[in-house]
Amino acid sequence: MENSENNPLLSLSLRAGKRTYFFDVKETKKGDKYLSITESKRKTNTDGTFSFEKHKLFLYNEDFDKFLNSLIGTIDFVKTGKIPEILFDMEQIKDGDIRFEDLEE
Repeated sequence: MENSENNPLLSLSLRAGKRTYFFDVKETKKGDKYLSITESKRKTNTDGTFSFEKHKLFLYNEDFDKFLNSLIGTIDFVKTGKIPEILFDMEQIKDGDIRFEDLEE
């Protein structure tokens, strides 16, 4: 059975006020697993009907450890105010792998 966008291997959801977060483990055609995180926010239209605004993030296996380390570091900062020792690998920044100007909203 081939997995598609609508057939995750695992799906969890988290409701948070008007937002719902979906955590879906999916598989590429080559069999590599990845995580799709979707934020869905309910919006009220001017005519009184509802619609949903969605934002997606795709996280691939090779980035899990770095992502988790950065996420834990930033959450720890929010909770404690203590700046983590290393949020990013400084060699990556120096080599140009991370360009903050590409992160504009």
